[in-house]
Amino acid sequence: MIEKSQDYAYRLRLRVRDYECDIEGVVNNANYQHYLECGRNEFLRSIGVDYVECTANDYIFMVARIEMNFKTALRGGEDFEVCLNVKREGARYIFYQDILRASDGKVAVNAVVECVALHEGRIVRETPYDGVMKPFFL
Repeated sequence: MIEKSQDYAYRLRLRVRDYECDIEGVVNNANYQHYLECGRNEFLRSIGVDYVECTANDYIFMVARIEMNFKTALRGGEDFEVCLNVKREGARYIFYQDILRASDGKVAVNAVVECVALHEGRIVRETPYDGVMKPFFL
């Protein structure tokens, strides 16, 4: 886990939408997974990895495992940042992600997300996209 590091490869600022909250006014736990995925997707887009192109070239990136630790609840209307670092380990891309409340930097969630790439239905250890991602690997 990163937890409050200033050394993130990528940061994405978002705002909690009311429909993401439960009856108590806090973000429903399933929505944190959406935030984490949005952070990974926007990170890849920002460095030129386009999912449409990946799919057209028969490369599919998918989550193999996720571990989430809930620390502080976010509430409707609050701004937050999805922050991440990534490393390559064997066939896995391991994303270390934090969700930080913008108002005070407090950690709402930290997570480790392991992803794999499939090419023609098989897990692969290298992809044509590793070159553009390599500068960001821990």
